[in-house]
Amino acid sequence: MRTYHCIPLLIWTYMFHSVDTILLQEKPNSYLSSKKIVGLTKDDGKMLRRTKRGWMWNQFFLLEEYTGTDTQYVGKLHTDQDKGDGNLKYILTGDGAGSLFVIDENTGDIHAAKKLDREEKSLYILRAKAIDRKTGRQVEPESEFIIKIHDINDNEPKFTKDLYTASVPEMSGVGTSVIQVTATDADDANYGNSAKVVYSILQGQPYFSVDPESGIIKTALPDMSRENREQYQVVIQAKDMGGQMGGLSGTTTVNITLTDVNNNPPRFPQSTYQFNSPESVPLGTHLGRIKANDPDVGENAEMEYRIAEGDGADMFDVITDKDTQEGIITVKQNLDFENQMLYTLRVDASNTHPDPRFLHLGPFKDTAVVKISVEDIDEPPVFSKVSYLIEVDEDVKEGSIIGQVTAYDPDARNNLIKYSVDRHTDMDRIFGIHSENGSIFTLKALDRESSPWHNITVTATEINNPKQSSHIPVFIRILDINDHAPEFAMYYETFVCENAKPGQLIQTVSVMDKDDPPRGHKFYFEPVPEFTLNPNFTIVDNKDNTAGIMTRKDGYSRNKMSTYLLPILIFDNDYPIQSSTGTLTIRVCACDNQGNMQSCTAEALILSAGLSTGALVAILLCVLILLILVVLFAALKRQRKKEPLIISKDDVRDNIVTYNDEGGGEEDTQAFDIGTLRNPEAREDTKLRRDVMPETIFQIRRTVPLWENIDVQDFIHRRLKENDADPSAPPYDSLATYAYEGNDSIADSLSSLESLTADCNQDYDYLSDWGPRFKKLADMYGGDDSDRD
Repeated sequence: MRTYHCIPLLIWTYMFHSVDTILLQEKPNSYLSSKKIVGLTKDDGKMLRRTKRGWMWNQFFLLEEYTGTDTQYVGKLHTDQDKGDGNLKYILTGDGAGSLFVIDENTGDIHAAKKLDREEKSLYILRAKAIDRKTGRQVEPESEFIIKIHDINDNEPKFTKDLYTASVPEMSGVGTSVIQVTATDADDANYGNSAKVVYSILQGQPYFSVDPESGIIKTALPDMSRENREQYQVVIQAKDMGGQMGGLSGTTTVNITLTDVNNNPPRFPQSTYQFNSPESVPLGTHLGRIKANDPDVGENAEMEYRIAEGDGADMFDVITDKDTQEGIITVKQNLDFENQMLYTLRVDASNTHPDPRFLHLGPFKDTAVVKISVEDIDEPPVFSKVSYLIEVDEDVKEGSIIGQVTAYDPDARNNLIKYSVDRHTDMDRIFGIHSENGSIFTLKALDRESSPWHNITVTATEINNPKQSSHIPVFIRILDINDHAPEFAMYYETFVCENAKPGQLIQTVSVMDKDDPPRGHKFYFEPVPEFTLNPNFTIVDNKDNTAGIMTRKDGYSRNKMSTYLLPILIFDNDYPIQSSTGTLTIRVCACDNQGNMQSCTAEALILSAGLSTGALVAILLCVLILLILVVLFAALKRQRKKEPLIISKDDVRDNIVTYNDEGGGEEDTQAFDIGTLRNPEAREDTKLRRDVMPETIFQIRRTVPLWENIDVQDFIHRRLKENDADPSAPPYDSLATYAYEGNDSIADSLSSLESLTADCNQDYDYLSDWGPRFKKLADMYGGDDSDRD
């Protein structure tokens, strides 16, 4: 403890000795700034000078972190004006005056009231005054002084990071720099060794080392392998006082990772791989995967697979999966068990990014043997082509063979095959096929104009195993035959002007042909042989598949002939030549001077000679109105004369009922209901006949009830006789026709016109008394020949 207390005393003595030396060097300047020069003049002219003494104080020094019980003494302010009688008072202002630093106003002694920290503030600037207590005047000018805080080693070194992360490539040489760590000390670096830091490694040997002055961490072992160990934790210490005993220290941790380099070649875990494949697998099928191991990571572990050699190098391929670094064996060509059952491949795996620094370690690739066994399966038939094209003329006869398809069984058993047409592709059943040899023949006539192409599907099926079948498209093209005659392309409305001159073109005609000759259409136009020399018109072949119709005479007359028929013979140039005759109808029309048609009808002649069209229309409308009025008047007059004969639907005498059921004759009473005929109660006897003159009142005669008569024929004869004898009955047959036509019907005609009483002479002279409206009726029945007429 005594030694500990003596150390500050020694430091204090040393410091003050140094301060005194500095003060002795600086004192002349200080005194110059505080001296006052007073000049006295004497008679001899000589100048007398006196230097006035000033402040008696200088710069002060103070140790930080004082731990004593009393206040720490800083220094004393004193002026030569102080006589020690207490008339002067010392005042202190500036940094920390009154709080950190206090002054005895009588003696000028300065003390530090608190413990100071140099790291917080290392320099304080204060100002001092000396004042006369009585007068309050300053006896000395105010002046500044400095209190400096001397440092002690009270701060340990601190690193800029608590945790560092670094990496270094594996296989690096000794002394390769990894990372630099830095520690700082808050103590004064210009005073002693308190801030002098030295680095050392506490953890991480023998793999790494650290430079004691710079803090750079370096590798300490050669060829460190990432595959053996990847992560390292290194602890670094920083100690002040130059690393001497008693200095303060701080530590930090550095996590170091060895990064990968491509120093390991790929290696297959096994030398031979075995795969099986059916012979019918599609191209590109994955048969299996192989993988070589590489302890490296990232792009250093990327590898590429290829087939080096083997009898299946053309049949198979290997691709590299970039995600898993595996080699995938795929089928490159179609396999055939009958041709070869086993294939052997040699597959290489090599790094895609080799590092030249490590090529001396050996080749960075490996080789494995891959054996592939082909399995036999029952395969469907195989056609000799992928598709067939058959061309046939459209005039081929039904049943003719137009082509053939062939297929075979690829299996060793070579099963028999039958052929058929898929009817979904030949709904009209136009084609057939021989099931034994695949010959295709026609079932119906072909027509290129309706269907130039037929696309059918042929199926080949194994007879012993119908599940094994194959399909093939067959395209049938129908070749054109010249079997259609050319004809007019459209209907032509041709006219010739009455004032036409010879040689005028009145129509250009073109034709069309449904055929499609390979060299294109070529048509010819000629007059028919019967009318080679036409006196009216000429046919001119334009040699471009059109013909012009020319006039041959001067002027045409509608009065003599309003329409001409011009037959034209048209034929093509294909084989066999087809021809047809087209008739052109030419009307004679009236035209203006420019040749524009005005009228072609015969009525136009009448109109041009007399009335105009408007006048003729007005006359026709007047005639039509008169005819309508006459018809209406006649209809109204007739309506007044005649009224309907039927006055009630219950009057069985006047109802027209047709019984068309040809049943069993009179014995058949189920065909109709005769209740109406037998029910006299349904008659409306009180109603008058509507065909009787209204002015004449006849005695309405009631008939004898006949409903007790069961025989229908007798009932009808009685009614017939009753009506024949009735003078008010109409002179014509108004009764219904009862067609009782059975197997043994003996009924005669029921018409009153053919009855026995029809020949009897009846007196119709009373008709003449009915007036002019019944004159026609009286003329018909009033004479002796009226019945015959």
